Amino acid sequence: MSGRLRIERVVTSGVFELDGGSWDVDNNVWVVGDDDQVIVIDAAHDAKPVMEAIGDRDVVAVVCTHGHNDHVTFAPQLAEDVYAPVLVHPGDDSLWQLTHPGESYWPLTDGQRIAIAGTELHVIHAPGHSPGSVCLYIPEADTLFSGDTLFAGGPGATGRSFSDFPTIIGSIRDRLLTLPEHTRVYTGHGDGTTIGAEAPHLAEWIARGF
Repeated sequence: MSGRLRIERVVTSGVFELDGGSWDVDNNVWVVGDDDQVIVIDAAHDAKPVMEAIGDRDVVAVVCTHGHNDHVTFAPQLAEDVYAPVLVHPGDDSLWQLTHPGESYWPLTDGQRIAIAGTELHVIHAPGHSPGSVCLYIPEADTLFSGDTLFAGGPGATGRSFSDFPTIIGSIRDRLLTLPEHTRVYTGHGDGTTIGAEAPHLAEWIARGF
């Protein structure tokens, strides 16, 4: 792995809308790369601070961990401005179309690898928060970008359309908690965690339900 790889967090604020409701939220936008190229994960709310973080570097791709509006706000416009593709799992096409009707994207697939800064992001399809939710894993950096699938303290919310609690529990149990316990988890909202910190609490989450 290139020693130049770095991860930058940009926090943007806006509104999440679904099922007729709206909620004020702060989102983590992740800019991952080196001095020359980056990948933007979850282009949320406000383009200006994200563009400032990118600077004069080339953008390889704009990757969406899922299709909720607060994670894809300006993804098509950013992609057009920086001449990069938008990547979305087709399972979230219905959600994508709610925010960007008629806009195209490149499909993300489970197991796909996206090269950046001498390493690769491995795409893990982890449905539950939404049908097309994905996480992005960099084994060499012991790093997971979990979107809204896993947070410090438990799974992402599943009380709205297109989501399902048993499915997200299965995704976390079978696809995320099997990663090395020292894996750092960079989340879609709030502070991060590690796989080791969350793994002992799976039974509590199941009993608590969502």
